[in-house]
Amino acid sequence: MALEITTARPDPALLDLPWSLPLEEWPEDHLAALPRGISRHVVRFVKLSGRVLAVKEIKEDIARREYAMLRNLRRLDQPSVEPFGIVSGRIAADGTPLDACLLTRHLKFSLPYRALFSQGLRPGTETRLIDALAVLLVRLHLTGFWWGDVSLSNTLFRRDAGSFAAWLVDAETGELFPSLTKGQRAHDLEIARVNIAGELMDLQAGELLDPTIDPVEISNRIVTRYEELWRELTAMEEFDTGERWRVEERIRRLNAVGFDVDELAISTDVDGTRISIQPKVVDAGHHSRRLIRLTGLDVGEGQARRLLNDLDSYRAATDRQNDDEELVAHEWLTRIYEPITRRVPRELSGKLEPAELFHEVLEHRWYMSEREQQDVPIERAIEDYVQSILPTKPDEVSVVGVDTVEMPVIAMD
Repeated sequence: MALEITTARPDPALLDLPWSLPLEEWPEDHLAALPRGISRHVVRFVKLSGRVLAVKEIKEDIARREYAMLRNLRRLDQPSVEPFGIVSGRIAADGTPLDACLLTRHLKFSLPYRALFSQGLRPGTETRLIDALAVLLVRLHLTGFWWGDVSLSNTLFRRDAGSFAAWLVDAETGELFPSLTKGQRAHDLEIARVNIAGELMDLQAGELLDPTIDPVEISNRIVTRYEELWRELTAMEEFDTGERWRVEERIRRLNAVGFDVDELAISTDVDGTRISIQPKVVDAGHHSRRLIRLTGLDVGEGQARRLLNDLDSYRAATDRQNDDEELVAHEWLTRIYEPITRRVPRELSGKLEPAELFHEVLEHRWYMSEREQQDVPIERAIEDYVQSILPTKPDEVSVVGVDTVEMPVIAMD
């Protein structure tokens, strides 16, 4: 057998990696020091041409199926890691065939949940992680994706304006359908509930979880949160023709839970006395889309909301409410956002991504102003933040966390 590399972006440097060695034996000089969660397969991060790739050792047929699934999810604009390629036909030095490897791009500034807990988190963070996973699951289900192995372990989390956004990192068991039945969604939700309870109990056993937290109670939250979101997004609503203002109210409620409305299905009775409304196509990103349209900044939804609030405050403070919104946004970008994010020394640039840094500087300025009982200029806030707060943050680009553990496969009689 000859080594076969399948990738949409061929890179000759792939040939320099030690494919004839089992992945767990790869030398350190090829590896990147990044946090890895628990996996049933061996996973390593490798440095390649200035980028970082996650390499998972897995059977060839499963690798090809997952590669295709991840490509489909990216095509559908779902929050999932980007597939990079497949390496098959691997042979060890003694002639023993080796499993194939699935390659995906490392999601910058993301962390597995175990690395988050190992750093010590504030009370309530486990709830925010569950909320983020519930939002991700709703999005995937609306697309017709049945995950089949929903868990914290199969998810990466990125900080998003103090909260978290969840990204799918393992699609090995997933399937895409035109739409999901209620039973399929309930099955996925039950898998999530059981897996999360087990993962939190594991953290509890390792003394990484607050002893007052009940893993079962927290895991049940994903069911409640999921059902709330699903109902808000898909429920049919009826009202009289004279109450059309409720269409706008419904859209506002959807925006409030982080979703935008692309299209509404509206139907009337034969006599035209009542209107039924149901979101037909929904997707996340109401604030992030507005921000990218105005500034070109492509950031998380919570970050976009916070940046837009600062943009609106700038617009009011400079008495520019009647000016073109895009012109004011460009001025805010070049005079406020970019100068502030560039004030970070190079050696600290890996601590936080620019949008999250700007959000934290705004928070820091608010606390400084409250303490001093006067407005603090953002220039002074960033100076104090860089000196007193940022150096204490872990590097979210390359923080060393909990290593991967290969889970044993136990044969059942």
